[in-house]
Amino acid sequence: MIRSLDLRGKSLDKAGYQALLPRATLDVASAMVAIEPILKRVREGKESDLIALATEFDGVTPPAIRVPQEVIDTALNELDPKIRTALETSMARIRTVHNDQVRVDKTTKVVDGGVVTERWIPVDRVGLYVPGGRAVYPSSVMMNVIPAQIAKVQSIAVASPPQKEFGGFPHPTILATCALLGITEVYAIGGAQAIALFAYGMQGVCLKCDLVTGPGNIYVAAAKRALRGIIGIDSEAGPTEIAILADDSALAADVASDLISQAEHDVIAAAVLVTTSEKLAHDVRAELEIRVAKTRHSERIRTALSGIQSAIALVDSVEQGIDVVNAYAAEHLEIQTANAERDASKIRNAGAVFIGRFSPVSLGDYSAGSNHVLPTGGCACHSSGLSVQTFLKGLHFINYDKKAFVDIAQTVITLANSEDLPAHGEAMSARLENL
Repeated sequence: MIRSLDLRGKSLDKAGYQALLPRATLDVASAMVAIEPILKRVREGKESDLIALATEFDGVTPPAIRVPQEVIDTALNELDPKIRTALETSMARIRTVHNDQVRVDKTTKVVDGGVVTERWIPVDRVGLYVPGGRAVYPSSVMMNVIPAQIAKVQSIAVASPPQKEFGGFPHPTILATCALLGITEVYAIGGAQAIALFAYGMQGVCLKCDLVTGPGNIYVAAAKRALRGIIGIDSEAGPTEIAILADDSALAADVASDLISQAEHDVIAAAVLVTTSEKLAHDVRAELEIRVAKTRHSERIRTALSGIQSAIALVDSVEQGIDVVNAYAAEHLEIQTANAERDASKIRNAGAVFIGRFSPVSLGDYSAGSNHVLPTGGCACHSSGLSVQTFLKGLHFINYDKKAFVDIAQTVITLANSEDLPAHGEAMSARLENL
């Protein structure tokens, strides 16, 4: 069901390990070509064009693109009380973590009379995308909305695909979660057309946004790439990934269950176990055979685990395993070793790190308080997950008095002339002439 990879006796650089632990291929470039007509239809169109796109791609004709407030209110009123309690518990934990991400203004005295202040300003308006394909993701509503609210973004819109079963509106649990968070601007639109609507805006339908965040399918990723610059983006989310670093102290049932949990998302989801233990590798395989057969989405999971993107890799030592997982830079990384906290301290590249057997990825997906919108495809080597910071811009405010200006003027003039930009220097000397 899952391929084997023997890395024992190998000492490779980052690129070497990356080559042996490939990801599922996503042809975003071809998807960008495919979505060009969609982007044009949104840019030049009106609401009837958005409805036509929903009919074409979602197989349902929404009554309106913006979800009426009464539909949102009804979704909340009819929400299962147990689900409501679970959502509210998770929201509280997410707020607790993200409240500590708030940035404070900092004023630096460079010299007497010369200060630079860095202020953190929220973007004016954001569009948050919540997928609606094989699963329902109220968790993604929370993970996107709460950091934006804590950042004090003044205008927040949510888009999620229309659903046949619910009269052409997004899933009621999505709408109820928006209601719990005080979000009233929700659109029944998915895919590339949702990103285009946020990027371009549409008169009488939706105001243009400054930033769009949230995961989605390959067409969402392609639209983000195509429209970046017109709109800011968080990242181009790819298929979900889990990597687990484990030694012989790990329980095979735990490891197998966690691999399955991420393979459940998509047939191209990645599940990778890196272990020092041949016995654990054997036992995990046995557990996978038993557990995959019993779980609801067994066919999807089996396909994901059988793909090139999934593997059980044997290593000589935990230290080599750390090198391997740092090279792989998984979206989700679990450390299930005898010294999990120590080993976790050596991780540099991961979207989020889950330490020990009682911190599975599923906990982070919903209720740990951490954010589950994370970099995929190795982007954790250079990028972070969604946070309050995503919705803030750092602005420098420069304030020099006359003396501080005079003291540094000649330095600026010298540097300007050295770069053959004399007008820069003249902007300084003009002031020296009129002190």
